[in-house]
Formats: sequence, C-alpha cells, structure tokens
Amino acid sequence: MTSSLPSSAPSTAPAPRYVRVLSIAGSDSGGGAGIQADLKTFAALGCYGMTAITAITAQNTQGVRAIHGVPPEILRAQIDAVVEDIGVDAVKIGMLHSPDVVRVVADAIRRYRLPHVVLDPVMVATSGDRLSTQETVQVLVRELFPLAAVVTPNLDEAALLLGRPLAGLDDLDAAAQALLQLGAPAALLKGGHLPGDEVVDVLAEPGGRCTRLSSQRIATHNGHGTGCTLSSAIAAQLAQGLPLAQAVAQARAYILGAIAAGAGVHTGQGHGPLNHGYAPVAQRIVSA
Repeated sequence: MTSSLPSSAPSTAPAPRYVRVLSIAGSDSGGGAGIQADLKTFAALGCYGMTAITAITAQNTQGVRAIHGVPPEILRAQIDAVVEDIGVDAVKIGMLHSPDVVRVVADAIRRYRLPHVVLDPVMVATSGDRLSTQETVQVLVRELFPLAAVVTPNLDEAALLLGRPLAGLDDLDAAAQALLQLGAPAALLKGGHLPGDEVVDVLAEPGGRCTRLSSQRIATHNGHGTGCTLSSAIAAQLAQGLPLAQAVAQARAYILGAIAAGAGVHTGQGHGPLNHGYAPVAQRIVSA
C-alpha cells in the first residue's frame, strides 16, 4: 500500500531572489549622480540595488563643495558585507579617488569573481577639472580594465587615457579600439561632448568590431548624472542576462527617455537631474 503522507524531505527547488546590482561609487548629496543615480536606475529597470560608497560629496545642481574619501578598509568592509550575504549579479564602478581604493575594488572582484563589471572611469569633471591623479589613472588601467566587461569613458576621459585629444567623429572608432589595447575587453566611447544635433557613441568589442549608436540630441539643461545613469543601466541589463551589445542599446534607450522626460523640469539653480523614474519596471524575481 502506498502512503499518502507528504514527504518530509526538504525541497530542492531554488529559492526566488531579486536581480542584484552593486554600485561602487561616490555619493552625490544632490541626488542626481553617483550612488543616488545608480540606485534610482537599478530600481527603474527592475533590479535590487546595493552600494559600496567610495567618497562622500557635498554637492548640488550648481557644483561640488567638498569631497571626503572613504578609507580603503571601510570600502572593503562594505563590499564584503554585501557580497557575502546577498550576492551580486553585476557591478557598476564609478569614482575611485586613490590608488589604494582602486586596489581594494580590484581585489574584491578577483576574490569573489564578481560578474558583469561595468567600469565608468570618472576622472574629469564637467568643468574640465581633473578628479584623479595620474598615479590613480595608471593603477585603474592596470588593475581594473582587464576585469571589466566594458569601460564607458566620455571624450575627455578617453583623451586622458589615450594621451591625445579627440577632436571629432572621425576619431571615435580608432579611439574606441585603442581603449581595448589598454586591456579592456570592450569599450563604449561616449561622444556626447562633441558639438552637433546628433549624439554618437561607439561600442568596440573583441575582434575589431565597432558599432556606432546615434540619436538626436535632446535640448535640456538637466544633464547631471547622464554618465552615471548610462553605466548603471548597462550593468542592470547585463545582470538580467542580456548580451553586451543589446544591454548597451537598451541602456541608451532608457537614458534617452529619462533625459526627454526630465528636460522641462526645474530642479535647483544649476544643471538638474534626469527623470529616472519616467517608466519604472516591476522588480524582477528569478530563481537562485
């Protein structure tokens, strides 16, 4: 006779969980860029956001008033706490202010084998001021470029990395390929700082393939945090399983919508933020 009693054996079905994205970046007290923009982007794209703060800034839409770097040991503790308990499906890296901080991040990526690392090398402010020393840039290229899935410099940052100015659209493809020669497996060179009615970015992938992604420029005074938002959107899409080229295309579509939706909104007295929450996606739950 077969027993009808339920089995006492534990279920082997994987437990549901959120898609998890970690931002390692600086804090923007004005909420438009850095950690704050990353968290808004992760949430808008259906992901669970986590943070490891590299620096605390006092800033608003008009500029940065003060910066306080987080000690490397505190940064390490933040990353360890998040990874060891919650886990990570993708990583976005923003401002890293010293060689020791870069090494802490690189060590964590290696130790935990963190996947889908999107490196936004924040080295030049919108004003043109340098935010990183030459030593920090050298350590970042040596330690982090090979660990990234993609690096996402703007024109000023790419010029600093390559040691030459980038004057126009004709320079973009060669410059994107040159970024791969520095050790990055892929590079998205953002061309938004070039003049003109069209914005052109170039995605360089292994094997010499370059893809140009273009869109009409959106007239707005609210462009604060666009670089942070784009890189965090790419990380969110990679965390959800999209291949790189598709993740970049989807991230660009999201940021264009966020810029357009926030173009006429007044926030503060300077350069305002995007509308990160213009079309929110329900938080995704997957099987572990």
